[in-house]
Amino acid sequence: MERLPPEGCRSFMKRIAVLGSTGSIGTSCLDVLRAQQGAMRAVALTTHRRWRELAVQCHECRPEVAVIADATAAAEVDRTAFPAGTELQFGEEAVAATAARDDVDVVVSGIVGAAGLKGTWAAVEAGKTVAFANKETLVVAGDLMMSRARERGATLLPVDSEHSAIFQSLAAGRRQDVKRIILTASGGPFREWPAERIAQATVEEALAHPTWNMGPKITIDSATMMNKTLEIIEARWLFGMPADQIDVVVHPQSIVHSMVEYVDGSIIAQMSPPDMRLPIQYALTWPERVAGPARTMDFSKTCQLTFTPPDRDRFPALELGFEVARRGGTCGAVLNAANEVAVERFLKRELAFGQITRLCRSILNAHQLEAHPTLDQLLEIDRWARQEAVRWNS
Repeated sequence: MERLPPEGCRSFMKRIAVLGSTGSIGTSCLDVLRAQQGAMRAVALTTHRRWRELAVQCHECRPEVAVIADATAAAEVDRTAFPAGTELQFGEEAVAATAARDDVDVVVSGIVGAAGLKGTWAAVEAGKTVAFANKETLVVAGDLMMSRARERGATLLPVDSEHSAIFQSLAAGRRQDVKRIILTASGGPFREWPAERIAQATVEEALAHPTWNMGPKITIDSATMMNKTLEIIEARWLFGMPADQIDVVVHPQSIVHSMVEYVDGSIIAQMSPPDMRLPIQYALTWPERVAGPARTMDFSKTCQLTFTPPDRDRFPALELGFEVARRGGTCGAVLNAANEVAVERFLKRELAFGQITRLCRSILNAHQLEAHPTLDQLLEIDRWARQEAVRWNS
Protein backbone atom coordinates (compact mmCIF):
# COMPACT_ATOMS: atom_id res chain seq x y z
CA MET A 1 0.00 0.00 0.00
CA GLU A 2 3.03 2.22 -0.24
CA ARG A 3 3.16 2.38 -4.03
CA LEU A 4 0.47 3.32 -6.54
CA PRO A 5 0.16 1.45 -9.81
CA PRO A 6 1.27 3.21 -13.00
CA GLU A 7 -0.96 5.77 -14.66
CA GLY A 8 -3.56 4.24 -16.96
CA CYS A 9 -3.17 0.83 -15.42
CA ARG A 10 -6.03 -0.53 -17.53
CA SER A 11 -4.26 0.49 -20.77
CA PHE A 12 -1.97 -2.55 -20.65
CA MET A 13 -2.45 -6.23 -19.94
CA LYS A 14 -1.58 -7.09 -16.35
CA ARG A 15 0.63 -10.16 -16.10
CA ILE A 16 -0.23 -12.32 -13.11
CA ALA A 17 1.66 -15.05 -11.26
CA VAL A 18 -0.68 -17.23 -9.22
CA LEU A 19 1.09 -19.04 -6.40
CA GLY A 20 -1.14 -21.93 -5.37
CA SER A 21 -3.29 -21.90 -8.51
CA THR A 22 -4.97 -25.26 -7.77
CA GLY A 23 -6.24 -24.23 -4.33
CA SER A 24 -9.49 -22.40 -3.54
CA ILE A 25 -7.90 -18.94 -3.83
CA GLY A 26 -6.06 -19.87 -7.01
CA THR A 27 -9.10 -21.27 -8.79
CA SER A 28 -11.17 -18.23 -7.78
CA CYS A 29 -8.39 -16.01 -9.13
CA LEU A 30 -8.51 -17.79 -12.47
CA ASP A 31 -12.28 -17.17 -12.54
CA VAL A 32 -11.54 -13.46 -12.19
CA LEU A 33 -8.96 -13.56 -14.99
CA ARG A 34 -11.45 -15.28 -17.31
CA ALA A 35 -14.02 -12.56 -16.62
CA GLN A 36 -11.55 -9.80 -17.44
CA GLN A 37 -11.45 -10.92 -21.09
CA GLY A 38 -7.82 -10.24 -21.90
CA ALA A 39 -7.16 -7.34 -19.52
CA MET A 40 -5.16 -9.76 -17.36
CA ARG A 41 -3.20 -12.90 -18.14
CA ALA A 42 -1.67 -15.64 -15.99
CA VAL A 43 1.98 -15.90 -17.03
CA ALA A 44 2.96 -18.24 -14.18
CA LEU A 45 1.11 -20.87 -12.14
CA THR A 46 2.30 -22.98 -9.19
CA THR A 47 0.96 -25.87 -7.16
CA HIS A 48 2.32 -27.96 -4.31
CA ARG A 49 1.74 -31.36 -5.86
CA ARG A 50 -1.56 -31.40 -7.78
CA TRP A 51 0.10 -31.54 -11.18
CA ARG A 52 -2.84 -32.98 -13.10
CA GLU A 53 -5.02 -30.01 -12.18
CA LEU A 54 -2.12 -27.69 -12.93
CA ALA A 55 -1.76 -29.22 -16.39
CA VAL A 56 -5.43 -28.54 -17.17
CA GLN A 57 -5.01 -24.93 -16.05
CA CYS A 58 -1.93 -24.57 -18.23
CA HIS A 59 -3.81 -25.71 -21.31
CA GLU A 60 -6.37 -22.97 -20.68
CA CYS A 61 -4.07 -20.15 -19.55
CA ARG A 62 -0.91 -21.01 -21.55
CA PRO A 63 1.51 -19.58 -18.94
CA GLU A 64 5.21 -19.21 -19.65
CA VAL A 65 6.09 -21.28 -16.59
CA ALA A 66 4.40 -23.81 -14.30
CA VAL A 67 5.99 -24.88 -11.02
CA ILE A 68 5.38 -27.93 -8.83
CA ALA A 69 6.75 -26.97 -5.42
CA ASP A 70 7.18 -30.52 -4.16
CA ALA A 71 10.31 -31.58 -6.05
CA THR A 72 9.71 -35.24 -5.15
CA ALA A 73 6.74 -35.21 -7.52
CA ALA A 74 9.04 -34.89 -10.55
CA ALA A 75 9.34 -38.66 -10.97
CA GLU A 76 5.58 -39.17 -11.31
CA VAL A 77 4.66 -36.16 -13.46
CA ASP A 78 3.66 -36.82 -17.08
CA ARG A 79 5.38 -33.91 -18.80
CA THR A 80 3.42 -34.52 -21.99
CA ALA A 81 0.29 -33.45 -20.09
CA PHE A 82 1.54 -29.85 -20.21
CA PRO A 83 1.40 -27.63 -23.30
CA ALA A 84 4.62 -27.32 -25.29
CA GLY A 85 4.93 -23.58 -24.66
CA THR A 86 4.91 -23.89 -20.86
CA GLU A 87 8.22 -24.50 -19.08
CA LEU A 88 7.79 -26.97 -16.21
CA GLN A 89 9.90 -26.42 -13.08
CA PHE A 90 10.15 -28.07 -9.65
CA GLY A 91 10.97 -27.05 -6.08
CA GLU A 92 10.36 -24.24 -3.61
CA GLU A 93 13.23 -22.18 -5.03
CA ALA A 94 11.51 -22.26 -8.41
CA VAL A 95 8.35 -20.86 -6.76
CA ALA A 96 10.38 -17.99 -5.28
CA ALA A 97 12.07 -17.34 -8.63
CA THR A 98 8.67 -17.28 -10.34
CA ALA A 99 7.42 -14.63 -7.91
CA ALA A 100 10.35 -12.39 -8.84
CA ARG A 101 10.13 -12.78 -12.64
CA ASP A 102 10.55 -9.59 -14.68
CA ASP A 103 7.46 -10.39 -16.76
CA VAL A 104 5.18 -10.51 -13.68
CA ASP A 105 3.26 -7.39 -12.64
CA VAL A 106 1.16 -8.85 -9.80
CA VAL A 107 1.84 -11.90 -7.63
CA VAL A 108 -1.21 -13.60 -6.12
CA SER A 109 -0.03 -15.41 -2.98
CA GLY A 110 -2.61 -18.12 -2.39
CA ILE A 111 -0.46 -20.84 -0.81
CA VAL A 112 -1.90 -21.91 2.54
CA GLY A 113 0.26 -21.82 5.66
CA ALA A 114 3.86 -20.87 6.34
CA ALA A 115 4.78 -22.56 3.04
CA GLY A 116 3.64 -19.36 1.33
CA LEU A 117 6.21 -17.21 3.10
CA LYS A 118 9.13 -17.76 0.70
CA GLY A 119 7.18 -16.88 -2.42
CA THR A 120 5.69 -13.76 -0.87
CA TRP A 121 9.09 -12.69 0.46
CA ALA A 122 10.64 -13.12 -2.99
CA ALA A 123 7.89 -11.01 -4.55
CA VAL A 124 8.40 -8.26 -1.98
CA GLU A 125 12.16 -8.36 -2.52
CA ALA A 126 11.50 -7.83 -6.24
CA GLY A 127 9.28 -4.82 -5.50
CA LYS A 128 6.14 -6.45 -6.88
CA THR A 129 2.51 -5.75 -6.22
CA VAL A 130 1.46 -8.70 -4.04
CA ALA A 131 -2.18 -9.68 -3.67
CA PHE A 132 -1.95 -12.02 -0.70
CA ALA A 133 -4.47 -14.37 0.82
CA ASN A 134 -1.70 -16.05 2.77
CA LYS A 135 -2.35 -14.49 6.18
CA GLU A 136 0.41 -16.63 7.69
CA THR A 137 2.98 -14.45 5.90
CA LEU A 138 2.24 -11.54 8.22
CA VAL A 139 1.49 -13.74 11.22
CA VAL A 140 4.98 -15.25 11.00
CA ALA A 141 6.99 -12.28 9.74
CA GLY A 142 4.72 -9.23 9.84
CA ASP A 143 7.24 -6.68 11.13
CA LEU A 144 9.97 -7.85 8.75
CA MET A 145 7.63 -8.12 5.77
CA MET A 146 6.14 -4.65 6.15
CA SER A 147 9.56 -3.08 6.68
CA ARG A 148 10.96 -4.85 3.63
CA ALA A 149 7.96 -3.81 1.51
CA ARG A 150 8.64 -0.17 2.35
CA GLU A 151 12.33 -0.54 1.56
CA ARG A 152 11.75 -2.30 -1.77
CA GLY A 153 8.76 -0.26 -2.91
CA ALA A 154 6.49 -3.29 -2.94
CA THR A 155 2.72 -2.99 -2.66
CA LEU A 156 0.86 -5.38 -0.35
CA LEU A 157 -2.87 -5.71 -1.08
CA PRO A 158 -5.06 -7.99 1.06
CA VAL A 159 -7.18 -10.70 -0.52
CA ASP A 160 -8.71 -12.05 2.70
CA SER A 161 -12.30 -10.79 2.66
CA GLU A 162 -11.92 -9.27 6.14
CA HIS A 163 -8.72 -7.36 5.46
CA SER A 164 -9.90 -6.28 2.03
CA ALA A 165 -12.99 -4.85 3.74
CA ILE A 166 -10.83 -2.95 6.22
CA PHE A 167 -8.57 -1.71 3.43
CA GLN A 168 -11.60 -0.39 1.55
CA SER A 169 -13.21 1.13 4.65
CA LEU A 170 -10.01 2.94 5.62
CA ALA A 171 -10.34 4.96 2.41
CA ALA A 172 -13.32 6.75 3.99
CA GLY A 173 -11.26 8.76 6.48
CA ARG A 174 -7.86 9.76 7.80
CA ARG A 175 -5.77 7.14 9.55
CA GLN A 176 -5.35 9.34 12.63
CA ASP A 177 -9.14 9.44 13.02
CA VAL A 178 -9.55 5.66 13.26
CA LYS A 179 -10.78 4.49 16.65
CA ARG A 180 -10.67 0.76 15.95
CA ILE A 181 -11.01 -1.87 13.27
CA ILE A 182 -13.64 -4.57 13.71
CA LEU A 183 -13.11 -8.00 12.18
CA THR A 184 -16.28 -9.97 11.53
CA ALA A 185 -16.38 -13.73 12.10
CA SER A 186 -18.96 -16.20 10.85
CA GLY A 187 -18.64 -18.13 14.10
CA GLY A 188 -18.10 -21.37 12.20
CA PRO A 189 -20.19 -24.52 12.61
CA PHE A 190 -20.03 -24.50 16.43
CA ARG A 191 -21.28 -20.95 16.98
CA GLU A 192 -24.16 -22.10 19.22
CA TRP A 193 -22.70 -25.31 20.62
CA PRO A 194 -21.91 -25.67 24.35
CA ALA A 195 -18.24 -25.88 25.28
CA GLU A 196 -18.42 -29.56 26.25
CA ARG A 197 -19.79 -30.57 22.85
CA ILE A 198 -17.31 -28.36 20.95
CA ALA A 199 -14.40 -30.08 22.69
CA GLN A 200 -15.54 -33.45 21.33
CA ALA A 201 -16.48 -32.33 17.80
CA THR A 202 -15.62 -34.77 15.04
CA VAL A 203 -13.59 -34.05 11.92
CA GLU A 204 -16.74 -34.24 9.79
CA GLU A 205 -18.58 -31.77 12.01
CA ALA A 206 -15.66 -29.33 12.01
CA LEU A 207 -15.40 -29.43 8.21
CA ALA A 208 -19.10 -28.58 7.73
CA HIS A 209 -18.80 -24.79 7.47
CA PRO A 210 -22.24 -23.14 7.18
CA THR A 211 -21.19 -20.29 4.85
CA TRP A 212 -17.84 -20.62 3.09
CA ASN A 213 -16.44 -23.35 0.86
CA MET A 214 -12.75 -23.50 1.77
CA GLY A 215 -9.89 -25.95 2.07
CA PRO A 216 -9.73 -28.25 5.13
CA LYS A 217 -7.07 -26.32 7.05
CA ILE A 218 -8.86 -22.97 6.79
CA THR A 219 -12.20 -24.62 7.56
CA ILE A 220 -10.86 -26.15 10.78
CA ASP A 221 -9.34 -22.77 11.69
CA SER A 222 -12.80 -21.25 11.29
CA ALA A 223 -14.28 -23.89 13.59
CA THR A 224 -11.76 -23.12 16.36
CA MET A 225 -11.87 -19.38 15.46
CA MET A 226 -8.10 -19.63 15.04
CA ASN A 227 -8.64 -18.03 11.64
CA LYS A 228 -9.78 -14.89 13.45
CA THR A 229 -6.78 -15.20 15.78
CA LEU A 230 -4.45 -15.16 12.77
CA GLU A 231 -6.40 -12.26 11.24
CA ILE A 232 -5.99 -10.19 14.41
CA ILE A 233 -2.22 -10.63 14.12
CA GLU A 234 -2.25 -9.95 10.39
CA ALA A 235 -4.28 -6.75 10.88
CA ARG A 236 -1.87 -5.57 13.57
CA TRP A 237 0.99 -5.53 11.03
CA LEU A 238 -0.80 -4.77 7.78
CA PHE A 239 -2.60 -1.71 9.10
CA GLY A 240 -0.17 -0.72 11.84
CA MET A 241 -2.85 -1.02 14.53
CA PRO A 242 -2.04 -1.99 18.13
CA ALA A 243 -3.96 -4.88 19.62
CA ASP A 244 -6.19 -2.61 21.71
CA GLN A 245 -7.56 -1.02 18.51
CA ILE A 246 -8.63 -4.35 17.02
CA ASP A 247 -11.91 -6.04 17.87
CA VAL A 248 -13.91 -9.07 16.71
CA VAL A 249 -17.67 -9.50 16.34
CA VAL A 250 -19.60 -12.61 15.28
CA HIS A 251 -21.71 -12.04 12.16
CA PRO A 252 -23.07 -15.39 10.91
CA GLN A 253 -24.48 -14.10 7.61
CA SER A 254 -20.97 -13.19 6.37
CA ILE A 255 -22.35 -10.20 4.47
CA VAL A 256 -20.49 -7.46 6.34
CA HIS A 257 -16.89 -8.52 5.89
CA SER A 258 -15.36 -6.10 8.40
CA MET A 259 -15.69 -2.52 9.64
CA VAL A 260 -13.73 0.56 10.64
CA GLU A 261 -14.97 2.80 13.46
CA TYR A 262 -13.84 6.42 13.49
CA VAL A 263 -13.47 8.71 16.50
CA ASP A 264 -16.74 10.50 15.73
CA GLY A 265 -18.68 7.26 16.08
CA SER A 266 -19.14 6.61 12.35
CA ILE A 267 -18.68 2.99 11.30
CA ILE A 268 -17.79 2.28 7.68
CA ALA A 269 -18.38 -1.30 6.53
CA GLN A 270 -17.87 -3.22 3.31
CA MET A 271 -20.61 -5.70 2.50
CA SER A 272 -21.34 -8.20 -0.26
CA PRO A 273 -22.41 -11.84 -0.56
CA PRO A 274 -19.67 -14.25 0.58
CA ASP A 275 -17.63 -14.73 -2.60
CA MET A 276 -13.83 -14.66 -2.58
CA ARG A 277 -13.72 -13.55 -6.19
CA LEU A 278 -14.66 -9.99 -5.16
CA PRO A 279 -11.67 -9.26 -2.86
CA ILE A 280 -9.36 -11.07 -5.29
CA GLN A 281 -10.56 -8.93 -8.18
CA TYR A 282 -10.31 -5.72 -6.14
CA ALA A 283 -6.68 -6.49 -5.32
CA LEU A 284 -5.95 -7.16 -9.01
CA THR A 285 -7.67 -4.03 -10.33
CA TRP A 286 -6.96 -1.61 -7.45
CA PRO A 287 -7.46 1.34 -7.35
CA GLU A 288 -10.05 0.81 -10.09
CA ARG A 289 -13.32 -1.10 -9.85
CA VAL A 290 -14.65 -3.11 -12.77
CA ALA A 291 -17.49 -5.55 -13.37
CA GLY A 292 -16.64 -9.14 -12.52
CA PRO A 293 -17.97 -12.64 -11.76
CA ALA A 294 -18.72 -12.18 -8.05
CA ARG A 295 -22.28 -12.39 -6.78
CA THR A 296 -24.12 -9.19 -5.87
CA MET A 297 -26.70 -8.35 -3.21
CA ASP A 298 -30.36 -8.95 -3.99
CA PHE A 299 -32.33 -6.40 -1.99
CA SER A 300 -35.62 -7.60 -3.44
CA LYS A 301 -35.40 -10.28 -0.75
CA THR A 302 -35.43 -9.76 3.01
CA CYS A 303 -31.97 -9.78 4.54
CA GLN A 304 -31.25 -9.65 8.25
CA LEU A 305 -27.82 -8.90 9.69
CA THR A 306 -26.93 -9.86 13.26
CA PHE A 307 -23.86 -9.08 15.32
CA THR A 308 -22.92 -10.65 18.65
CA PRO A 309 -19.77 -10.55 20.76
CA PRO A 310 -17.66 -13.72 20.56
CA ASP A 311 -17.66 -16.08 23.52
CA ARG A 312 -14.00 -16.20 24.49
CA ASP A 313 -14.58 -18.98 26.99
CA ARG A 314 -15.93 -21.33 24.32
CA PHE A 315 -13.39 -20.12 21.74
CA PRO A 316 -10.16 -19.53 23.71
CA ALA A 317 -8.08 -19.23 20.52
CA LEU A 318 -9.11 -15.57 20.28
CA GLU A 319 -7.10 -14.63 23.36
CA LEU A 320 -4.01 -16.04 21.69
CA GLY A 321 -4.47 -13.60 18.82
CA PHE A 322 -4.59 -10.51 21.01
CA GLU A 323 -1.67 -11.75 23.09
CA VAL A 324 0.53 -12.42 20.07
CA ALA A 325 -0.45 -9.09 18.49
CA ARG A 326 0.72 -7.36 21.67
CA ARG A 327 3.95 -9.32 22.15
CA GLY A 328 5.14 -9.58 18.54
CA GLY A 329 8.60 -10.97 17.88
CA THR A 330 8.72 -14.73 17.41
CA CYS A 331 5.26 -15.34 18.93
CA GLY A 332 3.44 -15.32 15.61
CA ALA A 333 5.78 -17.87 14.05
CA VAL A 334 5.39 -20.20 17.03
CA LEU A 335 1.60 -19.93 17.15
CA ASN A 336 1.19 -20.44 13.41
CA ALA A 337 3.50 -23.47 13.28
CA ALA A 338 1.89 -25.09 16.32
CA ASN A 339 -1.58 -24.55 14.88
CA GLU A 340 -0.68 -26.01 11.47
CA VAL A 341 0.59 -29.19 13.14
CA ALA A 342 -2.37 -29.33 15.53
CA VAL A 343 -4.88 -29.06 12.67
CA GLU A 344 -3.04 -31.77 10.74
CA ARG A 345 -3.05 -34.04 13.79
CA PHE A 346 -6.77 -33.41 14.33
CA LEU A 347 -7.55 -34.24 10.70
CA LYS A 348 -5.59 -37.48 11.18
CA ARG A 349 -7.71 -38.08 14.34
CA GLU A 350 -4.65 -37.99 16.60
CA LEU A 351 -6.05 -35.07 18.63
CA ALA A 352 -9.49 -34.18 19.95
CA PHE A 353 -10.92 -30.93 18.64
CA GLY A 354 -10.59 -29.28 22.05
CA GLN A 355 -6.88 -30.09 22.15
CA ILE A 356 -6.01 -27.90 19.13
CA THR A 357 -5.99 -24.62 21.05
CA ARG A 358 -4.48 -26.23 24.16
CA LEU A 359 -1.55 -27.49 22.09
CA CYS A 360 -1.00 -24.01 20.66
CA ARG A 361 -1.09 -22.40 24.11
CA SER A 362 1.36 -24.95 25.48
CA ILE A 363 3.94 -24.45 22.70
CA LEU A 364 3.60 -20.66 22.85
CA ASN A 365 4.19 -20.67 26.60
CA ALA A 366 7.23 -22.93 26.25
CA HIS A 367 9.13 -20.80 23.73
CA GLN A 368 11.71 -18.11 24.47
CA LEU A 369 10.59 -14.81 22.94
CA GLU A 370 12.97 -13.09 20.54
CA ALA A 371 11.66 -9.54 20.16
CA HIS A 372 13.43 -8.62 16.91
CA PRO A 373 14.12 -11.85 14.98
CA THR A 374 15.75 -12.16 11.58
CA LEU A 375 14.09 -14.18 8.83
CA ASP A 376 16.46 -17.07 9.51
CA GLN A 377 15.54 -17.00 13.21
CA LEU A 378 11.84 -17.05 12.32
CA LEU A 379 12.34 -20.07 10.08
CA GLU A 380 14.30 -21.82 12.83
CA ILE A 381 11.66 -21.13 15.50
CA ASP A 382 9.03 -22.36 13.03
CA ARG A 383 10.90 -25.68 12.77
CA TRP A 384 11.25 -25.91 16.56
CA ALA A 385 7.55 -25.25 17.16
CA ARG A 386 6.55 -27.91 14.63
CA GLN A 387 8.77 -30.51 16.27
CA GLU A 388 7.34 -29.66 19.70
CA ALA A 389 3.79 -29.81 18.38
CA VAL A 390 4.36 -33.24 16.84
CA ARG A 391 5.61 -34.53 20.23
CA TRP A 392 2.95 -32.77 22.29
CA ASN A 393 0.68 -34.96 24.37
CA SER A 394 -1.71 -33.51 26.92
